[in-house]
Amino acid sequence: MSRPHAIPILLVFVALAWAGSFVVVKAITTEIDPIFLGFLRFSVATPFMLLVLFIQKKKLIWDRKLMPWIASLGLTGVTLLYIFQFLGISFTTAATAGVLINTNVIFIALLSVLILKEKLTQKTLSGIFLSFIGAIIVVWSRSADTTIIFSDIFIIGSILVILSAFSWAIYTIIGKKLLTTYDPIEITATGFLWGTIFYLPILPYVYTNWTTISLTGWGAVLYLALICSVFAYLGWYYALKHIQASKAAVY
Repeated sequence: MSRPHAIPILLVFVALAWAGSFVVVKAITTEIDPIFLGFLRFSVATPFMLLVLFIQKKKLIWDRKLMPWIASLGLTGVTLLYIFQFLGISFTTAATAGVLINTNVIFIALLSVLILKEKLTQKTLSGIFLSFIGAIIVVWSRSADTTIIFSDIFIIGSILVILSAFSWAIYTIIGKKLLTTYDPIEITATGFLWGTIFYLPILPYVYTNWTTISLTGWGAVLYLALICSVFAYLGWYYALKHIQASKAAVY
């Protein structure tokens, strides 16, 4: 399979992996605090990512000049991203979160023009528009209960998911810039490690007793860690290395 054909297929699988996470998170946050769930996800994913780094004979990024960017990579792509997203999903519905997270396409497109100086073609703009409108039509048409849409807690949840989408856009743009120098594995592993560290000061306020978590709960953590984090993040950055950020975002 040639590379131009492999990238779209890879991004479809990445999108499918992340799509499942909304349902899983909505179900499991009744058992595990949303923020603590984010920490558990990356406390499992980070060692696996470091193992991949070791096997591939790569190194973590420790360039002092790049430290502000590297720290921002972990903060936006791991810590803030999932604090906003998991809290947002717990306050709203998985379907609504699935729609609103698509605003990252718009944020990535704007930031890629402003920061990366990418050019948006009419075809790309049409793809962005259709992907976002299509998600709204499909998901909202399946929404059975519209009475909660205007409640305060629902609105707060929606805002949090949009903030999560913006965090992902920043993470994508920073990562795209770093790809000119570093390998996707190095960027992902470094971001995971910093993001996990940034969770630590928050843990005393969100801790969920490990012994009370069911097998289903741990299964959800493993799915989020291995499929939605290790596989999907590596796939995302591999794609970013070969195509424009705005084009990847359409998927």
